[in-house]
Amino acid sequence: MERKQSVWVVDDEPNGFEVIELLLRREGYHLTYFNSGKEVLSQLASSLPDVILLDVMMPEIDGIETCRRIKANSQWKPIPIIIVTALDSKEDLARSLAAGADDFLTKPINGVELRARVRSMLRIKQQYDALQASVNLRRDLSKLVVEDIRQPMSTVLLGTHLLLQSNLDTKDKERAEMIHKAGLEIDTIINGLLRLAKMESGKLVLNPVEVDLNELVEVVVENFGAIANSKQIQLITKLPQQGRWLTIDAELFHRLLDILITNAIQSSPTHSTIILAIDYPEESEKKAIIRFTDEGVGINKDLQQSIFTQYESGSLIRGTSQIGLGLAFCQMVVEAHGGIITIEDNQPQGAVVIVEI
Repeated sequence: MERKQSVWVVDDEPNGFEVIELLLRREGYHLTYFNSGKEVLSQLASSLPDVILLDVMMPEIDGIETCRRIKANSQWKPIPIIIVTALDSKEDLARSLAAGADDFLTKPINGVELRARVRSMLRIKQQYDALQASVNLRRDLSKLVVEDIRQPMSTVLLGTHLLLQSNLDTKDKERAEMIHKAGLEIDTIINGLLRLAKMESGKLVLNPVEVDLNELVEVVVENFGAIANSKQIQLITKLPQQGRWLTIDAELFHRLLDILITNAIQSSPTHSTIILAIDYPEESEKKAIIRFTDEGVGINKDLQQSIFTQYESGSLIRGTSQIGLGLAFCQMVVEAHGGIITIEDNQPQGAVVIVEI
């Protein structure tokens, strides 16, 4: 039996619901009434509708603020919202759209218009659900492939390790070392993909420990010293004299720093400078702000936010297309720690990646 499409009506006046119920009676929807924004926000934690009809004029939390809070939540954001108001003004429309509303109705409600707009929003929701199901299927298949690769890759690493322990001549040893190094890089990518899948599914459990952020950054930067020198790039740290202990997942954060420094080095020309600076703001909700500043080709403004999306490509290096798996991983790590990551232009040239936790 096909599930009835769910439409939630949020209005502090019961008469408003009765009008909508009458106009939609023959559509076969499952209608649910809520008398406040607070009530609907509470209910969203346990169930999700297909469409929300949201009245603007309500006490405590008005419709526009309720809409803003719904759209700020990644799980609730796809739900289409039709704002309903008695105020026929361009300013009201602009405020509603700015809050994330998908459509707009004015009172008194016209039945033909209401039915047409609800049907339109339901079509959009159905298309989104179908696309999301396809993405989830592809992601699950990708995860299975990655897990299948892991076993033979372990065999390759074990084999090359045993070869390196044997009496090889110089040439063969160099080849075995090259294969082993490449295998370790592939193994790192596999582990990163599996961690990414766990984070997306909400199954990754953070292992928080007390970490001196200054010390962690110094260790990571030291590991990249030889690589930076080989490209004649100056890698500079600007750290406060007094460090700060933060409760973070040290392994995930170490990987985040690795990725961001690697990207900075790859996008930087020779004889340039990369600066990794930390600030511990006293009067702020954020405990630390980390800035990675390079003098490379920079990142196009159109890509500065989408570059954090998985599989998004960006020209971080001229002539080179980079897949944003690493940056998607960074964003998930930062958000898992309650922070944000952004990119800005570095004047006159380059980019600044900012991590706030």
